[in-house]
Amino acid sequence: NFHVQKTMDPQNSAQDVHRCDLCETAIVHSYCDFCHVNLCMLCVIDHISDGYDGYDKHEIVPFQERLPTLIYPKCRTHSQKNCEFQCKDCDEILICSSCTASAQHRGHTFLEVSEVYNTKKEILGKDTKEFQNIISPTYEEIALDLENQLANLDGGYEKLTTTMSKQGEQWHREIDITINKMKTEISEIKIKHRDILQKHLDGIKQIQSLIKEALHTLKEMEYSTEVFPIIEYSSKVREFSKLPPKVQVSLPTFISKPIDREKLCSLVGQITPLSTATEENTWSPNQPNTSVRELLDEPELVATIQTGYEKQRNVTCLKDGSIWTSGMTNGIKCFNTKGSLLQTVKINAEKGPNDIAVDTNGDLLLLLLSNRTAGKVNKIKNGHTEEVFKLEGWGPCKLCVTSTGDLLVTMFSDYETQSKVVRYSGSTEKQTIQFDDEGKPLYSGNEYSKYITENRNHDICVADWAAGAVVVVNQDGKLKWRYTGRLTDTKNKQFRPWGITTDSQSRILTADWSNLCIHILDQNGQFLRYIDNCGLEDPYGLCVDNNDNLFVCEYNKWNVKKIKYCT
Repeated sequence: NFHVQKTMDPQNSAQDVHRCDLCETAIVHSYCDFCHVNLCMLCVIDHISDGYDGYDKHEIVPFQERLPTLIYPKCRTHSQKNCEFQCKDCDEILICSSCTASAQHRGHTFLEVSEVYNTKKEILGKDTKEFQNIISPTYEEIALDLENQLANLDGGYEKLTTTMSKQGEQWHREIDITINKMKTEISEIKIKHRDILQKHLDGIKQIQSLIKEALHTLKEMEYSTEVFPIIEYSSKVREFSKLPPKVQVSLPTFISKPIDREKLCSLVGQITPLSTATEENTWSPNQPNTSVRELLDEPELVATIQTGYEKQRNVTCLKDGSIWTSGMTNGIKCFNTKGSLLQTVKINAEKGPNDIAVDTNGDLLLLLLSNRTAGKVNKIKNGHTEEVFKLEGWGPCKLCVTSTGDLLVTMFSDYETQSKVVRYSGSTEKQTIQFDDEGKPLYSGNEYSKYITENRNHDICVADWAAGAVVVVNQDGKLKWRYTGRLTDTKNKQFRPWGITTDSQSRILTADWSNLCIHILDQNGQFLRYIDNCGLEDPYGLCVDNNDNLFVCEYNKWNVKKIKYCT
């Protein structure tokens, strides 16, 4: 309802010629700060003499020196007065000084319009800064991100189709190899078939030769007059009348299986459906990146951390990117992201902990085996070790901390006949996972390590070394799938998974000791690719940090390797 008349820059006044508001022709010379009108030299006197409130009310100044005074709206009740107050009790309407004394506004609370104006000016200034510094840049960032997604769309889909084509080429090669193998088998059968027929044919021809010889003898004797040969003749008709068995060798048959296109698609691979998710944005351009992290074509070895002790078994990550490591020694070490040693903790266990993990508070948990049927979970907090709870009756193997702060522990029975996964809330046992819906054991009974982790979708993933399988159940303990490896020309040894971990994309990574590589699976158990180009030796324990960097223990090399495998 009001404005500020801004002072014109004298240097720019020629660019915008102001005219007198009274005569509307002459160039402006003066300005009335009270009436807020432009005046030429001749109209100044007329303006003062025609003033409605007297001469003393007018404030005539040179036009270039006019002040940015507030322009108040005129009062609707008292037309000659400006509204310089706001009535708090009447819906904050603007009123003049005469209105404040009227019966209509008696006892009301008034604010000076200038104070309200200054307060709103501050709000305007803050809003301007928020628009300039936060809102507008954030929208620009969102728009740029969408533009980048659109720009990379063709490349992303081309990469998918290229991967499919490579898979198709591999399947064609495998099919050609299989067909050629079957053709070779047919050729070998053909040779055996030929040998059988030829053997029988040779026998028949030998008999035919004897028959021919007998006929020749009979014809000679038919015209002979010699007595002795005729008397000595013995008939061979009975001998040759007994025909040899007839040989019938059947051709092998090829029983072709009908092509089941749906099943074929599932065998070749799987296309995940298009997933669209909307997330609430806040006005902060410095939010952590939650975009999709795609697998690199060639994983990169970022660092090799020398821990100083062999038989590396376990590694776990903290939120700041540092790691705790342990082997078969009584020392547990913490290293920063550059591989520098930060801390060493001595424990009362010569062969070290069975496993280590970091809880939701950032404290280090140790799983210690007391004997074959007992153990305990200890916590290291602020440099002090305290016992969390004891485990008795079954031998504890490995543990992990879930997203809700529960502990999952793999355990084996005394005589290595059974294994199970137990969920603990504090020291209270909440859940036991041991059998499938048919009552069959989910895990091998062997005491060999069964590393465990929880996926982002709350699935429980166990690397069962003795069974040669990754076993995945949902949070209710229902079996979802098993992965038993993937044989190739170069990865032809039995799949023996040790460490297991998951990343931000719910991918599952497991260490294959036998084939010196890492298998990467999707959350449905579909093989994605290997990490086998980083010189891994005896890969064992695994973990992934918040940026999806992979840390791998090399059991016999004293090393923990840091690998970047996704964008």
